[in-house]
Amino acid sequence: MDNRNASEDKPVQRSKSFSFKTQKETCTSCEKTVYPMERLVANNLIFHNSCFCCKHCKTKLSLTTFAALQGEFYCKPHFQQLFKSKGNYDEGFGRKQHKELWTSKEAENITKTA
Repeated sequence: MDNRNASEDKPVQRSKSFSFKTQKETCTSCEKTVYPMERLVANNLIFHNSCFCCKHCKTKLSLTTFAALQGEFYCKPHFQQLFKSKGNYDEGFGRKQHKELWTSKEAENITKTA
């Protein structure tokens, strides 16, 4: 005689709501996996605590000690120093000045109209 019930013959169904399909977040700086305990988000970018450093001096930054310009992060003293060195954000940070971009566009417009 078989003592098993009909309910015991059915395979156990697991709930799909308990599946843990999390995306692995990667550090913007080193491109390695970032775990929740070491996660830091600045300007919607994810970093390890140890990877969030000043571009100029490589000092470790925090959310209160950084300044960002065009996707690059600086400590506040170097951000101010680089701005003061040339008096504008472009030259101080090693970029072309906007007025150079304007003059090149003006030259293009003159050649097009001529």
